[in-house]
Amino acid sequence: MEKREAAMSSWSPEQKQSPVGWDSHLSRILFLLLLFVVSAQGVTPNPDACLVSHSGNGSSVSCQPPARIPHYFPADTVYLAVEFFNLTQLPANTLQGIPNLQELHLSSNQLEDLSAKFLLPVPQLKVLDLTRNALTRLPPGLFQVSAALHTLVLKENQLKVLEASWLHSLKALRHLDLSGNQLQTLPPGLLASFTDLLILDLGNNQLQTLPPDLLSGPLRLERLHLEGNRLQELGEGLLVHQPKLRYLFLSDNRLTTVAAGAFRGLQKLDMLDLSNNLLTTVPKGLWMSLGKAAGNMKDGFDLSGNPWICDQKLDDLYEWLVANEDKMFFRNDTRCAGPKALKGQMLLAVARSP
Repeated sequence: MEKREAAMSSWSPEQKQSPVGWDSHLSRILFLLLLFVVSAQGVTPNPDACLVSHSGNGSSVSCQPPARIPHYFPADTVYLAVEFFNLTQLPANTLQGIPNLQELHLSSNQLEDLSAKFLLPVPQLKVLDLTRNALTRLPPGLFQVSAALHTLVLKENQLKVLEASWLHSLKALRHLDLSGNQLQTLPPGLLASFTDLLILDLGNNQLQTLPPDLLSGPLRLERLHLEGNRLQELGEGLLVHQPKLRYLFLSDNRLTTVAAGAFRGLQKLDMLDLSNNLLTTVPKGLWMSLGKAAGNMKDGFDLSGNPWICDQKLDDLYEWLVANEDKMFFRNDTRCAGPKALKGQMLLAVARSP
C-alpha cells in the first residue's frame, strides 16, 4: 500500500489547505487569469510594479522582486502578498488604508519583529501567512482586533517560546501552524479559547513534553502534527477530548512509551503515523481501542523504523496487524530488532505465523 503524500506530509499550501472562504479563492483565480491574459496579449508587465487584479470582491495585489513595494495599496484590496523581499522590518502603518483586507502573505522575508499596531487597520483579516521569516516573538496585542482571523501560519521562524496571551484574541482560529520553529516547551492554556480549531501543526520543533491541558480547549480537532520533535511518551490524557481527530502524526520523535488508553476515544481516525521512534513494545489494549478492524482508518498507518521486540507482549499488536494489514505502510521497513532468533524479520510475517 502506497503512502498518500497529501495525508502524510506536513502542511504546505497545496497539501494542507485551511478552510479559506470562496472570496479569497476567487481573488486568487482572478489574479491568475489576469496573468494569463497579459501573457496572451504579449504585454510585458512593468518589472518595477506589483501585479494587481480587480474583481467585484476587491483588488488582489502580489509583490515579488524585482518589483518595488508601493507606499499605498488600492483601498479595496482584499488579498495582499509581499514575498521574497528579505525585509527585516515593516512600518506599523503598512496596512493603513486597506480596511477590507482578508488575506495577507508575508512569507520568505526576514522579518525580525512586528509592531503591536501592525494589524489594527485590518480587522477583517482572515488569513495571515508569515512562513519563513526570522520572528523570535510576537508583540502582545498584535491580534487585539483580529477576531475574524481563522488561519495563522508561523511556520519556519525562530520562535523559541510562546506566551498564551499572544494568541488569546483569536477566537475564530481554525488552523494554527507553528511548525519548523525552535519551541522546547508550550505554556499551559495556550489553546484554551480555540474551540473551533481544526488543524494544529507543531511539527519539527524541539518539544520534549506537552502540557496535559494542551488540547482541552479545541473540541473539533481533525488534524494534529507532532512529528519531528523529541517526545518520549504519549500519555492517556492528551487525546481524550478529540473524538473527531482524523490524522495523527507522531513520526520522528523519541517515543518509548505509549499509554494503553492513549487512543481511546479516537472514533474517526483515518491516519496514524508512529514511524521512526524508539518503540520496542506497546501495552495490552492499545490497539483494540481503535477497533479490531480499524474501519475508519481509511488512509492507513505506519509503524516502520521502530526497534520492535517481537515477543508475546506484542500479541495484541499482532492480532490488530493481521486484521488491518491492507492499511499498513512500509511493511518491509517494519521489522523485529529482537529477540535474536527473529531479528530482521518483518513484523507482519511474525504476526501471521502460528
